[in-house]
Amino acid sequence: MQEVCKYAEHVSVSLLLAQRQAQGEQGEKELMTNVRVLYIEDNAENRLLVRRVLEAEGCSVLEAADGSSGLEVAAQTRPDLILLDINLPEIDGYDLARRFRDTPGLRQVPILAITANVMKGDRERTLAAGCDGYIQKPIDVDRLPEQIRATLRRVNT
Repeated sequence: MQEVCKYAEHVSVSLLLAQRQAQGEQGEKELMTNVRVLYIEDNAENRLLVRRVLEAEGCSVLEAADGSSGLEVAAQTRPDLILLDINLPEIDGYDLARRFRDTPGLRQVPILAITANVMKGDRERTLAAGCDGYIQKPIDVDRLPEQIRATLRRVNT
């Protein structure tokens, strides 16, 4: 009888932990639901990839193919998060991040740089320009949602 009670207690604890984990995962999913993400990227394939990943997480994805369009879209829509390619034509991501930081209404929007620039000092230069984080290309589609969640959690606390 004692063994049956221990087993029942073990099953009960296991179910409770599984339920809490499911609630945590649901909470994490809800953190991304209806988040408006502006992705400024000149490569259409990268935009499509990120759109698919983020829409599967419940995000609304806005896109811009260059810095000028990105400034316009951001001013019109006030996104919750900006994903910013650093190597853009015309206005590079560094300058664009500084412009967002100088724009009332966009100053507080978190910016994550997405870049192939991985040389020593590139991360620091990106953060110094006003980005809140740095994601290296090629984009790891399994890690991207968690990287965004981590940024949203930091900003919302």
